[in-house]
Amino acid sequence: MLPLSILLFGVSGRVLALENGLARTPQMGWNTWNHFSCGITEDTILSAARALVDTGLKKLGYEYVLIDDCWHAPTRNAMTNAPVVDPERFPNGMKHVSDAVHKLGLKIGIYSDAGSKTCASRFGSLGYEEIDAKQYAEWEIDYLSAAQSLPPFVKSVLSELHSLSVAEYDNCYNEGQSGTPTISRNRYLTMSEALNKTGRPILYSMYCAMMRIVDFAAPVGQKAGPGHFNDLDMLEIGNGGMTYDEYVTHFSMWAILKSPLILGNDLTSMSDETFSIISNEQLISINQDPMGSAAFRVWKKGDLQLWVGNLVEWETVVAIINEADEAVETSISISDVFVDGSENSRNNPYLLYDLWQRTDGSDPRSGPHASAGYGKYEGVVQGHIRKVHIKPHQTRVFKLGVIWGAEAAAKQKQEDAAAGIGMDQNPPMDSSAESWVLYGVPAPYLFFGLGVLGAISILVAVSFCDINRVKGYALLRSDQV
Repeated sequence: MLPLSILLFGVSGRVLALENGLARTPQMGWNTWNHFSCGITEDTILSAARALVDTGLKKLGYEYVLIDDCWHAPTRNAMTNAPVVDPERFPNGMKHVSDAVHKLGLKIGIYSDAGSKTCASRFGSLGYEEIDAKQYAEWEIDYLSAAQSLPPFVKSVLSELHSLSVAEYDNCYNEGQSGTPTISRNRYLTMSEALNKTGRPILYSMYCAMMRIVDFAAPVGQKAGPGHFNDLDMLEIGNGGMTYDEYVTHFSMWAILKSPLILGNDLTSMSDETFSIISNEQLISINQDPMGSAAFRVWKKGDLQLWVGNLVEWETVVAIINEADEAVETSISISDVFVDGSENSRNNPYLLYDLWQRTDGSDPRSGPHASAGYGKYEGVVQGHIRKVHIKPHQTRVFKLGVIWGAEAAAKQKQEDAAAGIGMDQNPPMDSSAESWVLYGVPAPYLFFGLGVLGAISILVAVSFCDINRVKGYALLRSDQV
């Protein structure tokens, strides 16, 4: 399981920095660590940068090339104490690499640590924050990167921090400067202020190792928003050790939880299956949705979890995870989706899109030459999303679109029926009272209201057993609205 990272931006009182234009949506890019660890060179970095462009991933939003640990020379500059790159791994220097990445239209990030050493025992930034920040700015670094564990109390610091420019920043070898939120905050604040002084916008975050990332992320989603996102760490897709469906779950949850999407595989030799997952434009669009609202967990029942998130244009993302080792078929109640919504939102019809199925029904695992994009239209749903089949360790992700008005819904259903779309979602009508609505009003309320009306007005010449004769009303079944 990957360590959980929380983006921490600045400190209380620095409200101006929240509007510095950085990280208005989660960052997207690639990081060296998951695949290459310490085995990085100048060529490793530039080859990955070119691959982002050549594969089309840059056009999808992957713009950061992040150099993790082990770029360092054995020691700092003896005269200035400035950080120095390893001359064998980077013979042309970091500024050369930075320039080459920028020429490709990409941005570059670098790693450091808020301790005396990095996690791989290279020199850290503790006590050298201003010197390091100045050097990073001279190298024209856009993103200061890090990864590793933080003590559990760090999450409480979230409530005290606001946005600031800059980076992921590690916590190894902290020389005892930890133990309380204030001590850790002050250590990270030092680097934050140093980076601000440089005048160069550098994105800043830090990583916190946690088990069960998704479970841990559940209660902190409300902390996320434009300029401050919960970072669940680099993606492992394409590095082995997981099935296709597990990778789909990995990417889906990172996307809807608005985590930065930082790839960690070898971009120069990835499979079509890997590319098909990381290039899902529907999930990327949700991750980059300008509302910046992370999905929240509605419920966890046994091995199933239901997650829901709000999007612009009144759309809603719905994800259901199956943690079991066997497949499950279930229905998703629209009332659960809009658990905090109005009665209308729970009763309205919606357009249903399956975000892991291609629009033409072709193989979802096809790579760069796929015949169609994702987001297959599955028809109109009302009351439930029915017959949801979920394979072991799979996550199904849907998007609900609004339909404005009953007439539009009825017309759409007619068109769908003619095209053979949505038959699973609109089964044959039954005669149960629960399936009847009058202009969106459920039958129990309808019949109660009519009973009261009849009791107080003997002038209404109509039998309650012949309700269809009431002038101006049309009793419709729920799947006709």
